[in-house]
Amino acid sequence: MNYYEEKIKKYIEDNKIKAEHFSFKTSCHSVEEAAKTINASASDLVKNICLIDKAGNLIVAIVKGEDRVSTKRIGIILGIDPPRPAQPQEILEKTGYLCGGVPSFGYQATFFIDPKVLEKEMVYSGGGSDRSLIKISSQELVKANQGKVVRIRK
Repeated sequence: MNYYEEKIKKYIEDNKIKAEHFSFKTSCHSVEEAAKTINASASDLVKNICLIDKAGNLIVAIVKGEDRVSTKRIGIILGIDPPRPAQPQEILEKTGYLCGGVPSFGYQATFFIDPKVLEKEMVYSGGGSDRSLIKISSQELVKANQGKVVRIRK
């Protein structure tokens, strides 16, 4: 287990979040790789899409594994120009995690969760590294990141 996995596990414990952390020998960097690793479908996973607004603020858009984020919708919701995708270095700086393993909580950001995520009782999210995942109920996910549930998918 690496530093980033230990960091999110400690956050889960310290904040009494009801979630399970799993480490794997295979890559979970993409939705396809993660689904194959846990023998599940893309709909069992969530993606944490890191975006940056013009002021440099981090916005995390959480959608089901098979969905895509609409930056236009997020811009409309916030009353700003559509945010841009964060670069890998910005993701590390703003979340404290490497691209491909970013969890759905545990750092400062504005979180948006697409309502389709809540259709699943349990979901898998990034676990801190590209070889780990967190299993969490969709309701606990909302609680853990205080996200706003609003349609953000294309």
